[in-house]
Amino acid sequence: MPPFSFRLTATDGQARTGEIATARGIVRTPAFMPVGTAATVKAVEPETVRATGADILLGNTYHLMLRPGAERIAALGGLHRFMNWPHPILTDSGGFQVMSLSQLRKVDEKGVTFRSHLDGSMHALTPERAIEIQNLLGADIVMQLDECIGLPASRAEIDRAMRLSLRWAERSKGAFEGAGGRAIFGIVQGGDDRELRIESARRLVEIDFPGYAIGGLAVGEPQSVMLEIIEEVGPALPAERPRYLMGVGTPGDLLEAVARGIDMFDCVLPTRNGRHGLAYTRFGPINLKNARHADDPRPLDETGACAPARTYSRAYLHHLVKSNEALGAILLSIVNLSYYQTLMQGLRAAIVAGQFERFRAETQAAWTAGDIPPFVRA
Repeated sequence: MPPFSFRLTATDGQARTGEIATARGIVRTPAFMPVGTAATVKAVEPETVRATGADILLGNTYHLMLRPGAERIAALGGLHRFMNWPHPILTDSGGFQVMSLSQLRKVDEKGVTFRSHLDGSMHALTPERAIEIQNLLGADIVMQLDECIGLPASRAEIDRAMRLSLRWAERSKGAFEGAGGRAIFGIVQGGDDRELRIESARRLVEIDFPGYAIGGLAVGEPQSVMLEIIEEVGPALPAERPRYLMGVGTPGDLLEAVARGIDMFDCVLPTRNGRHGLAYTRFGPINLKNARHADDPRPLDETGACAPARTYSRAYLHHLVKSNEALGAILLSIVNLSYYQTLMQGLRAAIVAGQFERFRAETQAAWTAGDIPPFVRA
């Protein structure tokens, strides 16, 4: 199998576009990865996810290790076959979910022990076990185990978690089996402390990972702080390796992060907000719960990339949302995933053309102008 690789094809300021090569296909960057928490992108078929333009999905180690189990998935042919997605998959390490979902957990040098949120059973997750699980799943890109803490936090606590994550990074890399076009990424930690972030990045570069993620953001801090951290960390990471901002975010977050050199993203917002009646469009977000849509015959976007945005009226989508019909969640999830991929496609094209700032300004202006002209009932 060909080795894992990354090549930049164009830059425009700090914004970058390129290609990540894996054994299961090419990932065009900037890339948005839909989140397949439990081996499924909620409410959307894999074929439809692919049709929106997604090159790669994210799978959640924590959820899959608890149900149905990594060993079971491996026995059934691996995660790609299990979920009918033959394209690249990145799996997170499970650390974030352990910290955020477990009612009882204990972190020490060895790893973390925790009680399952499903049935209360006790489990242990070490750096070695986290990599073993991801190897069993067969992920194309795996992540080191790290400790992600919420913000705000004391500098002492941020420092402790960052240094523990560095030691776990070394152990994670040592446990990784890198054959077959697969790769492991290190995760920069350090909270909102710029000095600790830069130290974490430099130490990870010394360990030498094929790619680097920035973790522990979008966990309570303002967007301005997140963007400042990205600006500080970026120059400390090698330009020839992909940069992944974990768990982010809104279309505005993605636009600003690409402007600062980020290549990869994942977030649950497109499907989660779709299930709650919010559509992302080139006009900005549209809340289909609002009564003003009840008599509106217009589609969400007559030039939208996906059929649901073009062919269903806002009145019908409003009805589905207010009636709590499953079809509403399905259609709006597809609309949102499609918009995110359309945004990525536009970013890639703008960078190649040397028009990133123009694209950025026009996109922001359209969001600001909003959904105009408003529908007026005759």
